[in-house]
Amino acid sequence: MAIKIYNTLTRKKEPLRPIEEGHVKLYVCGITSYDYCHIGHARSALVFDMVVRYLRHCGYKVTFVRNFTDIDDKIINRANEQGIDSATLALRFINEFYTDMDALGALRPDLEPKATEHIPEMIGLIEELIAKGMAYPSEGDVYFRVERFDGYGRLSGRGLADMQAGARVEVSDKKEHPMDFVLWKGAKPGEPKWPSPWGDGRPGWHIECSAMSRKYLGETFDIHGGGKDLVFPHHENEIAQSCGASGKPFANLWMHHGFVTIKDEKMSKSLGNFLTIRDVLKQYEPEVLRLFIFSTQYRNPLDFTETALQDARSGLERMYECLAQIDGLPAGDPAGAAVVGDKDRAHLHALVDRFQAAMDNDFNTAQALAHLFDAVKLLNKILRTLPAQPATEDLQLLHDTATVFRDLAGVLGLVQRNPAEVAAGAKAKAMDGVDLGEDEINGLIVKRNQARAAKDWATSDEVRDYLLAHRIVLKDSPEGTTWEVKK
Repeated sequence: MAIKIYNTLTRKKEPLRPIEEGHVKLYVCGITSYDYCHIGHARSALVFDMVVRYLRHCGYKVTFVRNFTDIDDKIINRANEQGIDSATLALRFINEFYTDMDALGALRPDLEPKATEHIPEMIGLIEELIAKGMAYPSEGDVYFRVERFDGYGRLSGRGLADMQAGARVEVSDKKEHPMDFVLWKGAKPGEPKWPSPWGDGRPGWHIECSAMSRKYLGETFDIHGGGKDLVFPHHENEIAQSCGASGKPFANLWMHHGFVTIKDEKMSKSLGNFLTIRDVLKQYEPEVLRLFIFSTQYRNPLDFTETALQDARSGLERMYECLAQIDGLPAGDPAGAAVVGDKDRAHLHALVDRFQAAMDNDFNTAQALAHLFDAVKLLNKILRTLPAQPATEDLQLLHDTATVFRDLAGVLGLVQRNPAEVAAGAKAKAMDGVDLGEDEINGLIVKRNQARAAKDWATSDEVRDYLLAHRIVLKDSPEGTTWEVKK
């Protein structure tokens, strides 16, 4: 089954068909480096980290390019506030970005071009657009003529009249049309500047990605990605510039992830309702944040709540506890009778197919995670039914499944640590403040089960209430009784 990706440009899922067989070229818009990264940035980074990991898992070569915007109005304004030059500020927050990404375990892109290192490429592209009549100089600035590009508005699904009515456009006598956008900004006092055929100045925001993607991936490449907030105007303008210059398609597939919200409101610095990555990582392990982010398919909004993060933590602990139990099983008995039924065996063998079917369907990590948790549930059921010395056949099945599980979870950057250490740490943390030992708890469960078998409901209830008073919650199932610490 081919990987299908929802293409924002066509508004439908389309099969991934790389221009160069077996080689996917991906460009993602990176940060504007003027502040610490928030959870919205984490989602963007981890979504495309997952995409790259999965494509490589499927055998593709991937060239992953993600830029840094290191010159921009926000950077200049913040640098002026702090009394430093914009280059120093931008470099500081690029380094802070790396600190956050390394903490999240995100893969480094193959190429990470900076805008200020590609001024000649931007000037060259602007010159091409002017030569074709797609752009025009005006009093030191250069603007793109939106009316000259027939496809303008296709990505965002808007017409020029709609855009003009609904957008906050910069009023300027320099423009031929209100929606014309700037490619080059004439120098202003105290701002960074570079020489150009139109006088000293600096590039507009949109031109940088067109120039850098063309340099590293060619005039047409496979996938362009970013957040939904970039659809208009940034990506719309990239298409106009790039296609206007080359006369060729720009990116074949456009991927846009949804917003992170707090109480259904978009998380953003301008609204002041954001949490930085490092704030969250003070309370939660990076893999918890990953599981939380991937619990929702990337195109959908992701509502940030403490409850959702705690659920992600509990889910991750279940994964690690299951793998730790399998790793700790004794040697198998070659003569032992297998207890795992054919149906359960087949279900575990099909885990790879189910996981990949979910991921092939527009990287549906929520469904892929559901398959992993389904496997954990079945593995735990099997573990409860194993004899003291399991049959070699059953033991091999469990170890093989655990290996496959780690491989698949690794696509999402999960279960990358030692299961025994993680499970022991989680249990020790959960038991903190509980004044009963594990042996005592297990002994009381045996006593309760004996009382239940004898229909001595008074004793059974007494034991349950006693354990509950000590924060131990019992869970009965057809496979037996388990316990956990009440949080």
